[in-house]
Parts: sequence; structure tokens; C-alpha cells
Amino acid sequence: MTASCERIFIVGRDSLPERTLLDSAGTLHWTIVVPPGSSCNADLTIEFNAPDCELDLGALFLCTGDEQVSLNVNVRHNSGNCRSRQQIHGIVGGRARAGFNGLIYVKRDAQHTKAYQECHSILLNEGARVEARPQLEIYADDVECSHGATSGFLDPEQLFYMRSRGIDEDVARSLQLQAFLAPVLCRLPQELQDQFIEKLLEPVSRLISGCRFWAGAKTGFIIWRLFSCPVTSLATSLT
Repeated sequence: MTASCERIFIVGRDSLPERTLLDSAGTLHWTIVVPPGSSCNADLTIEFNAPDCELDLGALFLCTGDEQVSLNVNVRHNSGNCRSRQQIHGIVGGRARAGFNGLIYVKRDAQHTKAYQECHSILLNEGARVEARPQLEIYADDVECSHGATSGFLDPEQLFYMRSRGIDEDVARSLQLQAFLAPVLCRLPQELQDQFIEKLLEPVSRLISGCRFWAGAKTGFIIWRLFSCPVTSLATSLT
């Protein structure tokens, strides 16, 4: 592949490419959506074999039953002056299992590489499980790379803040989840965003009333997400 490409993959509707080679300058802007009820074991390998290649990958998964979801992403920087960014967000409830295995590989001669990877997950109950394994394998010495993962439960302080401003409890919890997904959700066309919020979040509503809260530091990033993305306009309209 040599040209720029922007695509949205819906698991259960679209097939995911297992291996993609960028042999000349180009940009991949890909978004992967795993809707409720869909199980998958997806393997993606993207190789940069020429300078000035770029990957912007976003993925979100919503598992609320007994789904088994595994996303395995291998980004290989074989040439210098390339950039990659991976942003994965997921919500897991019921007895679902979700996993993310991500590798950023930087070859010895791939200087001036910039590569970033992050995976964030929310658990709706103790029976749900998420396992994230972000990895860096770097052999060049003039690069800028980072990776990280967080997981946890909803924060009761956020719920209290929104309730104190007159927002209904179920609406407040739903807004928390929508805001958490917003960094990836906003990559979708408006029609798909509306479909995801109005229809694909329906299974979550059945779990919200019994979901567990946790005030630990691991979920502190949601506060920033909640009030720094367009979803906050929903909260404003309700106050």
C-alpha cells in the first residue's frame, strides 16, 4: 500500500486486514469498532518500510455479556521518520473478557520515529475482565515512544458532581461512559456516533444500576475526559 487511506471497520460487518505494508509515504487513519454481542480475535500488523509513513489507529469495544474480544496490534517501524499513534478505549461488563496486546517495534536504523500507544478500559462489574499488554521493542536511539494502559471502575465523585448539578443518576452514569469513549467515538461519522450512543449503549443501561464504583487513582483520567470533550455539551443542556 502506498497511498493515504481512511477507513472504519465494524467487527461483524467488515473483515480486518491482517498485514499492511507501507512501501512509500502515506497515512493510515483507521478506526475499529467492536459492538456489543461481537466476539473477535483480531491480528493486525502494519509495517513502515519507507520514510514519512503515518498510522493513526483508534479502536473501541463494548462488551456487556459473555463476549471474548482480543485485539492484537503489531506496528513495525522498519524505516525512520515515521509516526504511529494507537488509542484504544473499551467498556466491559457481565462475564465478558477483553484483551489488548500491542507491540511497537523500532528497527535499529529507524531513527526519528515517533510512536505512541495507550489502552484504557472501564469495568462495569467484578465479573468482567480486561487484560492489556502494551509493549515497546526499540533498537534505535533517537526516537520518541511511549505506551501505557489503565483500567478501573466508575468514580463516585464524578457521579456526585453531576448529580449536584441536577443531572439524573442514570443519565449521569451514561454520560460518564459516553465521555470515556468520546476520544475514539468522535472519529466516527455523526450517523454512526448517534447509532452507537442510542442503540449500541442499550445493553450497558441494563448494567448501569448495579455497576460498581471505585475511587482509586487509576480512573482519575475520566474526569479530564468528561469535561474536555464535546460530550460535555450534553451535560450542559441538562443543567
